[in-house]
Amino acid sequence: MNLWRWLTTPDPNPGFTRPKLLKLLVRVMLFSVVATLLSSLLQLTPVGKYLNTWWGSLIFVLILYVPMARFLTMDTFTPRRLQTPAGRTAGTASATSAQRRKERNRYAGVRKGAPKYGGRR
Repeated sequence: MNLWRWLTTPDPNPGFTRPKLLKLLVRVMLFSVVATLLSSLLQLTPVGKYLNTWWGSLIFVLILYVPMARFLTMDTFTPRRLQTPAGRTAGTASATSAQRRKERNRYAGVRKGAPKYGGRR
C-alpha cells in the first residue's frame, strides 16, 4: 500500500483503534520533522532574526500549524456522513426509504394531506 494513501485515508471506524493511533503517531512525527527542518532552514535566511521574536513565532505557527491541523486530525473526528447509527445496516436503510416513498405516494393526488394524528385505525 502507498504510504501517503495510508496516511491520508480517513478511518471509517469510530473510536481510537490501534491502526488509527499508529497513523496519528506517524503523522505527528512526520509533521514535527517537517516543522523543525523548515524552522532551521528559515533561521539561515534573513527572516531568521524575526522568527526569534514572539510575533515571528506566532506567524510561523499560524502559517504552518493551521493548515496542517486537518492532516493531523483526519481520523480523530469522522465526518457525520461516514458515521452509521448503531444497529442500522445498508439493507434496512433502503427498506425504510421504500416505506417512506410508499407512504408519500399513498396520498399522491389527494387535495387533503395525510392525517396529522393517527390515520387508519
